[in-house]
Amino acid sequence: MKICFFGTPGTPTLPLGKHNLKDPRLDQADKLVEAKKKVYAQIDLLGEAELSDCDAILVATDHKADVILRDLELVETRLGRTPPADEQSALVKLRTALENEQFASTVTLSDAERAAIAVHAFLTAKPVTVAEAAEFEAPEKLLLRAYAESGFVSYLTVGGKENRAWSIRRGATAWEAAGVIHSDIQKGFIRAEIIGWDDFLQAGGETQAKRAGKLRLETKTYVMQDYDVVNFRFNK
Repeated sequence: MKICFFGTPGTPTLPLGKHNLKDPRLDQADKLVEAKKKVYAQIDLLGEAELSDCDAILVATDHKADVILRDLELVETRLGRTPPADEQSALVKLRTALENEQFASTVTLSDAERAAIAVHAFLTAKPVTVAEAAEFEAPEKLLLRAYAESGFVSYLTVGGKENRAWSIRRGATAWEAAGVIHSDIQKGFIRAEIIGWDDFLQAGGETQAKRAGKLRLETKTYVMQDYDVVNFRFNK
């Protein structure tokens, strides 16, 4: 996933580029299940120039007003051009929220209103994480918070070559999660063998969880939960 760092090109503790999401749960899993290596989920931290290409925005508290102002200026520009009724209605709602330092994502719109403004790509319609200056001194925790607030979760595959965390959007199905690993797994999907994170941890590992009857067989429509431990059955 891609997070845009708004208001600064990066700091010594949080430079732009690729970052491992060092979730301590993967460290725990790596101690419980033997594997040749450990692979964290990753994010790309982008600069302001790539705002249109990001999934979410990370902004320091002292730059929150700047990102809101960007959207407010666009709203005022569009309203000044006497837009169609649905667009005008949506823009008025957005203006009220933005003037009260609320993000566009908090505004309730009808389907018609949402469609009318979709082309404008308001910045604060994306997930925005606002961070205090002190939080940038603990970048690993900050990135984990931004990742979660951006609507993403991870699932695990364990044992053998690697213990690995995979990134998916919250609400993704088992079938969609399979495609993150490889399209062939998605195409040949049969079942997902699922062990919930708490069951995995309490049992002391994958084998122990299976012995305790904690493994479930789920279909492609199963909604993945954060840090599910998964093995996909598929036709090769």
